Amino acid sequence: MELSLVQSALKAFLCGSLSGTCSTLLFQPLDLIKTRLQTLQGTVQPGSARVGMVSVFLTVVRTEKLVGLWKGMSPSFARTIPGLGLYFSTYYSLKQHFFQGRGLGPLEAVALGAGARSVAGVLMLPVTVIKTRFESGRYNYSSVVGALRSMCQTEGPRALFSGLVPTLLRDAPFSGIYVMFYTQTKACLPTELGSSSYGPPAHFLCGIGAGVLASLITQPADVVKTNVQVGSGLSTAAAVRQVYSQQGVRGFFRGAVPRCLRRTMMAAMAWTVYETMMTRVGLKS
Repeated sequence: MELSLVQSALKAFLCGSLSGTCSTLLFQPLDLIKTRLQTLQGTVQPGSARVGMVSVFLTVVRTEKLVGLWKGMSPSFARTIPGLGLYFSTYYSLKQHFFQGRGLGPLEAVALGAGARSVAGVLMLPVTVIKTRFESGRYNYSSVVGALRSMCQTEGPRALFSGLVPTLLRDAPFSGIYVMFYTQTKACLPTELGSSSYGPPAHFLCGIGAGVLASLITQPADVVKTNVQVGSGLSTAAAVRQVYSQQGVRGFFRGAVPRCLRRTMMAAMAWTVYETMMTRVGLKS
């Protein structure tokens, strides 16, 4: 029984990793634009032209060419592929252990999603920090290994876990809320629709709705997390004060559009690919 569960969890890990590869490759530009928007800090003077998603996009293309939109792909892959594998394998294992694969109630879905994301988030945090710094454009790291070596030498190993609190405050609620809305809306679909060829597109639409709601609710925590990880030695409380003093309440929603687009599309695609692959390997997701 235990061996069977381990084999199933490994299959869930592989399915999750595959979904992470597809979604990261497609939506990396949105993540980069989101990071650049959130790290503008107080450089925009009152009365100056508003800096938004389109202007950041044009600036990146003009100064770093089109390929610049995919800057940070190495740390993104290093984070997302094993990260989603860990998330889905943890999710599957917890669901089988505590719920025996049955349908989830709203609160059960929140707890399961938040728990699985917390495990993956803590384990992958060092790579998340490096990815955020790559995308910010403030650091001249040549590679993931080079960034790791530089941070350990100049700031100490503790820097690799900077932003742990806001990361958990962002990721655990996002995943919990997402899984709740996703499972509940998917349960409302007609049974014949879910088992037909229209099932994956229908599930994808359910994922988009769940992603929009979860992204908007957790956006302030994402802004704080980004500022903590980019600003060396900045605490969570200091980051909150900095964002509020420089940009007001609106500052906590800077980058909401590209993040909402990316997280929504990425989560919807990841879950759709994961569930499709799990069905093909003979497992119930």
